[in-house]
Parts: sequence; structure tokens; C-alpha cells
Amino acid sequence: MVSMVWPTFVFPPPSSVFVTAMSVISFTGLANAGISEVRGKHLQYSKFWKYNSGESRSQIHVSGRRGMQIIYTPAFLAGLTSLVFFPQYHDIRYLLVSSALTIHFLKRLLEVQFVHKYSGGMALDSAVPISLSYFMSTATMIYAQHLTITQGILEPPIDLKFPGILLFLLGISGNFYHHYLLSTMRSSSSPQSHSKSNDDKDYKIPRGGLFELVVCPHYLFEIIGFIGVSCISQTLYAFSFTVGTVFYLIGRSYATRRWYLSKFKHFPHSVKAIIPYLL
Repeated sequence: MVSMVWPTFVFPPPSSVFVTAMSVISFTGLANAGISEVRGKHLQYSKFWKYNSGESRSQIHVSGRRGMQIIYTPAFLAGLTSLVFFPQYHDIRYLLVSSALTIHFLKRLLEVQFVHKYSGGMALDSAVPISLSYFMSTATMIYAQHLTITQGILEPPIDLKFPGILLFLLGISGNFYHHYLLSTMRSSSSPQSHSKSNDDKDYKIPRGGLFELVVCPHYLFEIIGFIGVSCISQTLYAFSFTVGTVFYLIGRSYATRRWYLSKFKHFPHSVKAIIPYLL
């Protein structure tokens, strides 16, 4: 009989049907959403907020800012609650995971309020599932970390906490920088960078930073940030969620590049979707 060798950089899975099920659900749900983006079936926010709007006259829409607040607030509160009401002061890894997730979503809420400029709206039936996904993934990641303590699961032989911290800081810094660049686009751009479509007249070709190489560098750095959180956590759920997120953001980036190519006749074909020179 051949015995399974568990990876030396991941905690053995806890005795929890819930965490096991969520590992499968998070990965498959996010990966499927990414495939849907490639196939042209988009979640209705950002550039795609009017996607298929004519097919559902009864859809409820909210402003882009309000939609993003709906998306990020529950996950932020989940992370904050874990720090305030369930602090595990004796376990540095638990504190780092909870802190990283709380900081990530606090940053997103502050960007929504003070950085991003919104010209469109968001379908409520897109905002609510995304919000639920973020909330459940945040709560499950923290709960899985909690179980490594209460069930006495031994630390992985390879400790990735500190590389994870560096990746997380790189991710949120790069993500913020490129969000800032996006927020400045509508106040300064060349005439040829305006969208050809009147419906999308507020969109322009992004410039600066890694926008010279890829359409969605903010997604690239978001992936780096979540890889960092996974390395801090080192639980199977954290890695499952992150791999699913990679699939989704690659799919969304691919769809976004396709959108730019359709809207801007001067859009450079050498600019990739998310990974410079490759993808």
C-alpha cells in the first residue's frame, strides 16, 4: 500500500467537515467564476456593470461605491471581530492571519471611500454573492487557523510566515499604487486614450507602473497579497482559496483585456492581461 506524503509546508487538515467542504467550495466556485469570465459571462461590476442588463429589467442596481462597500464590509468585520473578541495572543500565526485579512479589507474600504472614482453602478445580485464569498472565506480562513491551535496540530516543518509577511506587504503596496494610478486616469489622459463608446466615455487606457505591461497589475498584486496570506497561514483552506482566486482574477483580467481591445482602437496588443510578457 502506498501512503500519502503530506506537503511539508502545509498544516495537516483539521478534523472539520465544514473546513474541508469550504476548501472544495471556495476553490471550485472561484475557479468556475474565472472560467465564466473567459467565456463572456461576467459578474456585473466595474466595466461590466451593464453586462446583460437588458435581459433582466427587474435587476436592482446600486452605485459603484455602495456596491463595493457592501462587498468589503462584512469581511472586514469578520477579521476585526476575530481580533477583538477571539484573540489568540499566544499564537503569532493566528494573530498575523487575522491582522492581514483585517488590514486587507480595511484598505479596500478606505480606497472605496477616498481613492476610487466611480462612474457606473453594480448589480445587487453580483454584489451580494461576492460579499458573501469574501465574508465566508475570511471567517473560514480564521476558523481553520483557530483549529490548528485547539486541535494541537503540529506546525509544518517548513515555516513560511516571514516570507508570507513580505509577500503580503508587497501585494497590498503594489495593489494600492495601481489603484491610485487608476483613480487619476479620468483627470488626465491623451485624446486617443478615450473609449470609442459613448457608454464607456469615462474609461481611458491606463498608464504608468505595470500598466505599461499588463492590463490588470492591481489584480497581479492582489494575487501576490493572497499568496502572502496563504504562506502566513499555511492551512489547506488558505491555499485552496488563493488558488481559486488566481483562477478568477486571471479570467477577469483576460476579459478586461478583451474589453479594452474592443473599445480602444489604439490599445497596444503587446500589453498582456495580468503577467508581463506571458499572459
